[in-house]
Amino acid sequence: MSNITNKKRPEKGQSLISFPETYTVIDIETTGLDPEYCEIIEMTAIRYSNGNIVDSFSTLVQPYWEIDRFITELTGITNEMVKDAPTIKPAIKQFYDFVKDDILVGYNVNFDINFLYDYLYECYQLPLSNSFVDVMRIARKLHPEWENHKLQTVASKFGIDTIAHRSYSDCETCNTCYTSLASEAIEKYDTFDSFAELFKPKHYSLSAKNIVATTDSFDEDHPLYGKVCVFTGVLEKMVRREAMQLVVNLGGICGNSVTKKTDFLILGNNDFCSSIKDGKSTKQKKAEQLILKGQDIKILSENVFYDMVSDAENGGVIS
Repeated sequence: MSNITNKKRPEKGQSLISFPETYTVIDIETTGLDPEYCEIIEMTAIRYSNGNIVDSFSTLVQPYWEIDRFITELTGITNEMVKDAPTIKPAIKQFYDFVKDDILVGYNVNFDINFLYDYLYECYQLPLSNSFVDVMRIARKLHPEWENHKLQTVASKFGIDTIAHRSYSDCETCNTCYTSLASEAIEKYDTFDSFAELFKPKHYSLSAKNIVATTDSFDEDHPLYGKVCVFTGVLEKMVRREAMQLVVNLGGICGNSVTKKTDFLILGNNDFCSSIKDGKSTKQKKAEQLILKGQDIKILSENVFYDMVSDAENGGVIS
């Protein structure tokens, strides 16, 4: 179990919108979603250059706690399989020595990066500072109309057979999706620069009224359907506009400020942690005042918000 206290990851690498020709695809399997309480049980890194595999590293990892039945059923990794595997300390050092300063590519790669960063820092006080490309982010931008953006769903759109939840096969699947999406982006937008423009912040102030749904099919039973959501603070996993898009695509409503009509206030992860020490934004203080006056407003961390939207995305946050 991790005893990590450094949750802000100050030396974490930069998220890139890029199609590098030389890069390393990474994927990990874990016993859960929170690096503070869950463990890595498999990790893979495959280095590609000009479309070809040039080297790879893959290992099972022996966890401190036994793997429960649910994780075994999900990943196919059993306690018997990992009993002779290296523990996290030597395994993550091998991973770190392998990737060096490569650009990392992965699917919903923030999840993998955060786990690896925290464990590498805990074991060796070394930061994982590699820049990285999130293939899921590219898929969402190119195909907002798809029913969800799980790795397996995107792979199926390109006719790719998958074996879910084993790190080596997920790396191979991710790479095929990456190259397919890169080709599609260039074909559709002519140049990479034209495609990259889609990700640049606009010069006008972001207003909730500018966010419109990209679907006309809504689940009226979803907890965000018809609810007014307001964001505050800097989001860790995506820009605010993308988070707002998730809300409206679920039939929710985005607001710019906290009012009596607000149902949910979502705080960026770092702001949520800071709120424990009373480092509160104006929006949070307003929400708390209204709650004390009887308004039914729920204040959510960024992580809990992603848990809510991932139900509709069928795993859109964690691949």
